[in-house]
Amino acid sequence: MRYVILALLLVANTALADAFDHQHKQFTELLQKHVVSYDEQRKSAVDYAALAADSTQLQRYLTSLSAVSSGHYDEWTDAQQLAFLINAYNAFTLQFIVQNYDQFASGEADSIRDLGGLFSSPWQQEFFVLLGQQRSLDWLEHEKIRVDFTEPRIHAALVCAALSCPKLRTEAYQADVLQSQLEDQLVTFLSDRDYHGFDADGLYLSKIFDWYNDDFETGGRLGLLQYFQPYARILTDEQLSQLPITTRLRFVDYDWTLNSVDNMR
Repeated sequence: MRYVILALLLVANTALADAFDHQHKQFTELLQKHVVSYDEQRKSAVDYAALAADSTQLQRYLTSLSAVSSGHYDEWTDAQQLAFLINAYNAFTLQFIVQNYDQFASGEADSIRDLGGLFSSPWQQEFFVLLGQQRSLDWLEHEKIRVDFTEPRIHAALVCAALSCPKLRTEAYQADVLQSQLEDQLVTFLSDRDYHGFDADGLYLSKIFDWYNDDFETGGRLGLLQYFQPYARILTDEQLSQLPITTRLRFVDYDWTLNSVDNMR
């Protein structure tokens, strides 16, 4: 009987993976219900209380992600794989907050960093299954996405539930429009003057670009300036079409406060 049950579970999981929705419609529906965009669409916040009450729909989507085997994943296109991984990171981050939402509601926690254990950060906790194994958010970002894909714009797409994170889109990432979504994410993020811009002291950027500068061209200050040349007009409000190589560069402190609707600024 035990082997029959295991066989049935394997068949069920295989069927789920074969029928996987690369449009990620379930996730889009969830995001549209519980994510609020503000500051002229440059930022977003999550209604975590409402999401916690709607956790069944979130769990259904997460179950569909966990049902995908590494074999089926390997058969997908690069765009399908990357969209899947970005959505997984964002969706499992939402689950992590929802699972611990009582700590935020009681005031015990102010940010995702408060949810870490004695010997591990929240990003190191293996609390979900993906591609057949227990995984952590750190594995997903640093051992999978950043290793398998040379795509620095993912840093404008992965949202770790903090105010200083890029906005969480109200639509899932989809393979057929992934390039335009990633570009829109980066442009929107760079348009947020709280974290990016050009002033008398030079160019200021989110701390994200300091932490991950090696992912941008050759790394370091010159590498970042080189990468952001095509975005000079966005960063300088049309004042400059090119960033001088002598531009001074600084990074804005990161605000880890939970990106909830209660904390919208």
